[in-house]
Amino acid sequence: MNRAEHAVQLFKGEFNCSQSVFSAFSQESGLDRETASRIATPFGGGMSHMREVCGAVTGALMVIGLRYGMSRSEEIQSKEKTYALSQKFCRHFLARNNSLHCHELIRYDLGNPDEYEAAKRENVFDAVCTKFIKDAIEILEDLLR
Repeated sequence: MNRAEHAVQLFKGEFNCSQSVFSAFSQESGLDRETASRIATPFGGGMSHMREVCGAVTGALMVIGLRYGMSRSEEIQSKEKTYALSQKFCRHFLARNNSLHCHELIRYDLGNPDEYEAAKRENVFDAVCTKFIKDAIEILEDLLR
């Protein structure tokens, strides 16, 4: 099973999009999956169902930060590399999907219980969100080579 398939499997197993993307890369970056899942939990559904940045995007940005991020004040070059890769990731995701925002991507307000249930009934998560997870994984794999 490749990384994208694994991430989709996590997503279908009740993990959110951010957890699925971040966890798919965590172990090889030195972070166990349980900790990665906990860290990424609030970023699903456009940041806790607030309709903001897609969780697949935030999960991917966390992967970039985990790999290249700045951990000491003298590591300014690490911060700049992280920003550059993050911007590049976002440009590629935008080119594929025309937005970074959950509410624009899925057209439902997940913070509204009726719309959340409608999205579930309409199979939006399996039909639409899995594409964003796969896109995020593919873009990340290309950027991290």
